[in-house]
Amino acid sequence: FMKKNYNQETEKIDKDSFIPIYYQLAKILERQILKGKLQPGESLASENEIAKKYDISRMTVRKAISELADAGMVYTEKGKGTFVAKPKLEDVVFELKNFHEEIKSRGMQPRTKLLKVKIVRADELLAEKLEVPLNTNCLYYRLLLSTQEEPLIYENKYVVYTKQKPILESELNDPSLSNLATHHGEKFPTMSRRVLHASVANEEEVDILGIELNSPVFVVEQTLYDSDKKPVGWGKSICRGDRFKFTSSVSWSMDNTED
Repeated sequence: FMKKNYNQETEKIDKDSFIPIYYQLAKILERQILKGKLQPGESLASENEIAKKYDISRMTVRKAISELADAGMVYTEKGKGTFVAKPKLEDVVFELKNFHEEIKSRGMQPRTKLLKVKIVRADELLAEKLEVPLNTNCLYYRLLLSTQEEPLIYENKYVVYTKQKPILESELNDPSLSNLATHHGEKFPTMSRRVLHASVANEEEVDILGIELNSPVFVVEQTLYDSDKKPVGWGKSICRGDRFKFTSSVSWSMDNTED
């Protein structure tokens, strides 16, 4: 059957919508922040309170908050709670958007293809990015995001491997870096830092994205941090330069965030 459309301006959760519940909640909280209903420095309600208010699970609430932290709009202080971050005008960040929902809003069908998942040992680069010893076991995900017509983004993602937390089929349905880090880490991510730069496609990227050698691409590196500012995930996305443009907006981050 066809699920009914979700009105993204509503303050209610539509459980019949094709839009994931965690994403609906993230957008609700995002609007409350942008409209000033939640002020910088103000504490969000507890996970239990939010779950009870919207009749959803705590895990769903946690995932929504993780999305907001990923966008730099909230931060968590250990033992105190989650707070709305203050705007920092000299920085710019990417808007809180979900690839699948953005593609659907444009009338296209998004697709995520898992090209590879395996355990790898951290080399010098990965050990530096995740701040772990050399040869630490890490989970590696290689993904291709596309529409029904063409490939768009090639992604490589890494999180530290935890034996007690095996790979689940459900997480492969939503292999965002924040979701992977939340499932496999001991602490869920509370902050994200992204670095964007222009480049040209190499031979591997040409083969996967179906573009010409040296075609322009955007490279987006993302690092997720927990409440102690320790990296819990790192990834790199290669975006086709002929299919994307990036806009900037005022970021939401703590005053004491280091540049």
